[in-house]
Amino acid sequence: MTSQIPETTQAAPTPGNGTAAPARLALRRVLIDTYHENVAYMHRDCDVYRAEGFKALSKVEVRANGTSILATLNVVDDQSIVACGELGLAKAAFAQMGVEDGHTVTVAQAEPPESIGALHRKLGGERLNLDDFKAIVQDIAEHHYSKIELTAFVVATNRDELDREEVYFLTEAMIGVGRHLNWHESLVVDKHCIGGIPGNRTSMLIVPIVAAHGMLCPKTSSRAITSPAGTADTMEVLANVQLPIDQLEDIVRAHRGCLAWGGTANLSPADDVLISVERPLSLDSPGQMVASILSKKISAGSSHLVLDIPIGPTAKVRSMPEAQRLRRLFEYVARRMKLSLDVVITDGRQPIGSGIGPVLEARDVMRVLENDPRAPIDLRQKALRLAGRLIECDPDVRGGDGFAIARDILDSGRALTKMNDIIRAQGSKGFDHNQPGLGALTFDIPAPRAGMVTGIDNIQLARIASLAGAPKVKQAGVDLFHKLGDEVQAGAPLYRVHASFGADLEFARQACKKSIGYAIGNVADMPHAFVEF
Repeated sequence: MTSQIPETTQAAPTPGNGTAAPARLALRRVLIDTYHENVAYMHRDCDVYRAEGFKALSKVEVRANGTSILATLNVVDDQSIVACGELGLAKAAFAQMGVEDGHTVTVAQAEPPESIGALHRKLGGERLNLDDFKAIVQDIAEHHYSKIELTAFVVATNRDELDREEVYFLTEAMIGVGRHLNWHESLVVDKHCIGGIPGNRTSMLIVPIVAAHGMLCPKTSSRAITSPAGTADTMEVLANVQLPIDQLEDIVRAHRGCLAWGGTANLSPADDVLISVERPLSLDSPGQMVASILSKKISAGSSHLVLDIPIGPTAKVRSMPEAQRLRRLFEYVARRMKLSLDVVITDGRQPIGSGIGPVLEARDVMRVLENDPRAPIDLRQKALRLAGRLIECDPDVRGGDGFAIARDILDSGRALTKMNDIIRAQGSKGFDHNQPGLGALTFDIPAPRAGMVTGIDNIQLARIASLAGAPKVKQAGVDLFHKLGDEVQAGAPLYRVHASFGADLEFARQACKKSIGYAIGNVADMPHAFVEF
């Protein structure tokens, strides 16, 4: 976000007047993706660099034509990146300036963000109020924080560092800096999973089912944070997901649903910035999770939300007491925000479906929609249960009837018709699940012994799929041949790894040598399932 600030021109320095002219440099676009961080580049031998006393990682303010941005300074010695007399800006920062290469800009030391005092107090363990969080989130959304400062905020609010009212304050603040969608309907539904379970693409089945029932379901999803595929990554195999907001609204009104990437909707821009720090740190604290999910759902105009919390030995949530604590936190904030919330605890002991990775997961989704006999039963059943819970938000549906209604919509082909309508409206990619075009480089992992599959490590299987290239390489991933409870013979293939590049295949192979992610034993070794349906 940029701010319109009148540009002032100071007089050139003259003896005795104590003023200094603003440093002027020619702007240069640097083709580096810095992912939600404004970064500036200046040559070490530049006169301005020496005169202004800049240092690497200093915060600078760049101005041109009344527009001002803050950026973190990187110092270079290579004139092919930026020459003396030039100021380079990475892609994201350059786009915010709205001027061409070579345009004159001024650069000066930046003042610290106004909210930095509140951040320091949080780092010291103090409790913050709503105004503190609003100030911090506003500065984050406007890119006033460096990656170091963002990391400090993420760590300071990790785990149990936020009480439940602070989580509400953070959610309220994140809603306040983004776009709000208003569908002018009293019943707008959505479903969300807290994540951590590979292959869990139930949203891509739930949206067409509930939309075919007539309910409004504007599904905006994130891309993968630490997983090998998010809903947006998988839907992108089938159709365009980066939709202008006007087109997204038209599609939802015409077809009662969509499956789009939420980044273009600008629903919670501060959350998008925070994710850029949480991703490499693999942090997903309860308070930040609640604020992230609920802020985006409320900003998207949802009135009713079904939330999936999977439990399992290698899921994000590993015990029922932990799940209940998280449920109560979600319910507290949702109640304060006047959002109707139905939390469902599900089986997270293993991946859902047969594939991990965008193309493999898209294959599974289309097989379920087409009632293909090869469709994974667990994905179908879970999607129907969750869709049924959403359908029961309809005041004309009696409690307990939702599952049967959802099953009828799926079995009759109405869900497939609705999904095809949405795909065409968003821009079909022509995907054929019978010839999905998987990565051509493969290897199989054999069972080390005969017995029953008694454990599948969600984290390790997701890691293997990611090392194989997913989600960036959509054809990469892991195709599962066996699930919990299956009897296998020694040497029988448990799963196949697909990659498109030799280096990716080797990375995945090395990970499998450390752990294949499967346990083979007997029925007594099976982990207990915690489910609510």
